[in-house]
Amino acid sequence: MKHTIRIAEAVLLGLLAAQAADAASPSRPAKGWESAAGQETKTVFALTGDAIINRRLSTFRAPGVDDMFGVIRQADVAFTNFETLIHDFTIPGAQQSGGTYMGSPRFITDELAWAGFDLLGLANNHVNDYGVDGMRSTVAALAKTNFVYAGVGENLALARKPGFLDTPKGRVALISTSSTFPSPIVAGAQRKDMPGRPGLNPLRSTVTYTVPQATYDTLMTLRGPVRSNMGEGGGGGGDKLVFGGAEYVVGDEIKISSKANKTDLAELQASVRDADQQSDWVVVSIHAHEAANPKDQWMPAEFVVEFAHAMIDAGADMVVGHGPHILRGIEVYKGKPIFYSLANFIFENDLVELQPADNYEKTGLNNDSLPSDYFSKRSKNDTVGFPADRKYWQSVVAQVVYDNDRTLQEVRLHPVSMGFGQPRSKRGQPYPSPAAEAEQIFKDLSEVSAPFGTTVNYKNGVGTISWKK
Repeated sequence: MKHTIRIAEAVLLGLLAAQAADAASPSRPAKGWESAAGQETKTVFALTGDAIINRRLSTFRAPGVDDMFGVIRQADVAFTNFETLIHDFTIPGAQQSGGTYMGSPRFITDELAWAGFDLLGLANNHVNDYGVDGMRSTVAALAKTNFVYAGVGENLALARKPGFLDTPKGRVALISTSSTFPSPIVAGAQRKDMPGRPGLNPLRSTVTYTVPQATYDTLMTLRGPVRSNMGEGGGGGGDKLVFGGAEYVVGDEIKISSKANKTDLAELQASVRDADQQSDWVVVSIHAHEAANPKDQWMPAEFVVEFAHAMIDAGADMVVGHGPHILRGIEVYKGKPIFYSLANFIFENDLVELQPADNYEKTGLNNDSLPSDYFSKRSKNDTVGFPADRKYWQSVVAQVVYDNDRTLQEVRLHPVSMGFGQPRSKRGQPYPSPAAEAEQIFKDLSEVSAPFGTTVNYKNGVGTISWKK
């Protein structure tokens, strides 16, 4: 009997030693998982655009809504961009905001959890609507939830830091950045002799306008002398003029070009490489209003494309864009999807409960005016701006499917509408698009994706994509 026990002990010790040796191996295992039976295990991401939420989702009823949220809930990982703030309107509004001064009820975190979301991008142009205190109030509210979020921090390093989500399919990192912001909103680096500045994770850029000589000379006159001791931008010198935050050069053809800030791009790539070593999947979120041409808001600015490619090169598995509130094209770069804008998912920006005096003054309203007066005046009773254009009220939920060897298997696009043409109290919440609207959505998406070599197909109410490999 003792001999039998010793044999069993030896076998057990041998197994433990083998497991210890495996655990100590310095090589990093390949990303991807198999089921116990060795069969393929898919990993599914659900991605949406901006969520500006000010009322309950769970009470909304419409045909197919449960199926739509089922796509989000059944995904292994679900993302939305959190384009609002959580506070009690006891904080003064900042001197410069992202437009509408955002503030949402605290229950919205319960509603987004009910919807099935896991990841929240926080870097966007509204982070500073109520100053640093508004940002801190939002982070404090989210810290009481199970959401993983990224994109803001007490200094630049913390704003650049990924958030990490643990799932049965592996660890997921989220990096959130914004290229659109009021200048006071950018997080500042910490020094050994000075604290950093709270704010968002920035992607800055340089815009260059090529203009005729006569236009260049006029701009030079308008700008006047540069007073560098007063903090004004450089003069450019030679054949380059810096004026109004942009560069101007002389050329025969009028055009606009842009480049990402080299320092920001390098630091964001470093964040991705770090996240790639610390997790199994990396999702990069970018909030970018900037377009390739002011007359063509459908196409992202050159620097946004430059950024997205750089993130994939650094190890990101997907890039999800938002910000202009309209759909932009889809690209598959080196086998990884880039969504240049998924538009809106929840769009209740004219249901914010209160606005500071600044916004009333901008629209010519007096101190006796109330929020509904402001929103009606701003949109000229829904005849201009967001309420007057259908493209702001149509979107898709992107369902990204990877197979077991981490190869992109499929991208499914579920069309979403938010009540274009409805009264303010009835629009903004998502529901599956009726057939006619779905056809329009996929027509638009096909046109803006074609320049990236992506074909959008539509059948039985769901879109798919094919791409050059």
